[in-house]
Amino acid sequence: MNRTAAYDLTIIVPLYNEEDNIARLVSRLAAFLPECNRKACVLFVNDGSTDGSAPLLREACGSHPDFLYLELAENRGLSTALKAGFDACASPLLAYLDADLQTDPEDINLLLPHIGTHELVTGVRSARQDSAWKKVQSRIANAWRRMMTGDGARDTCCPLKLFQTSCAQALPMFRGMHRFFPALVRMQGGSYFEVDVAHRPRVAGKSKYGLLNRAWTGFVDCFAFRWMRSRRIRYSVSSQNLQA
Repeated sequence: MNRTAAYDLTIIVPLYNEEDNIARLVSRLAAFLPECNRKACVLFVNDGSTDGSAPLLREACGSHPDFLYLELAENRGLSTALKAGFDACASPLLAYLDADLQTDPEDINLLLPHIGTHELVTGVRSARQDSAWKKVQSRIANAWRRMMTGDGARDTCCPLKLFQTSCAQALPMFRGMHRFFPALVRMQGGSYFEVDVAHRPRVAGKSKYGLLNRAWTGFVDCFAFRWMRSRRIRYSVSSQNLQA
């Protein structure tokens, strides 16, 4: 049996080369789980790390019964790690949290009250602790994405989100899709809700995103999203005799 089926919520934590953050990450998550407003487990998705992340994760999962891990054979990027986590989840709800702890696990409790009426609840980083240049990139990228997708979302790249699992698993997947979660949910007929959450500076490890893979890739992906939206298959069944 899939062990996540025993929980109401699976917290998916994708990571790549985060060995300097793992001790702090494990400590914060272990402290949060008893305080979570749903019975929750943690699923670490190791995206082909080449540092010492893998043995540290296995050790943590051996010591904590509510910690699970999934290791990808090679590094494929954040969207692929999220897809793998979504596919592996058997709890009715799933959350997504970055391993750098720039958002607080405790803020998942702020998102939970809204998940009954929305398929996606997404954090919005308030008082962002990023460089001025990174903030400018983000403002431009968010404005461009809103214009191209019409999703109306303020901060789609906030690394704290809560899904109904059935919705997350039904989303069309492609590289860079994590930037389009609100638009993809709306495209499938669902709704999303935004909640302000805390944002912290990174204190260990290195960011995996720069100008090329953050701004330019996001710019191009907006055209891919519009093409996909225009070509998606839709149908409704008028009658059937499949049921015995």
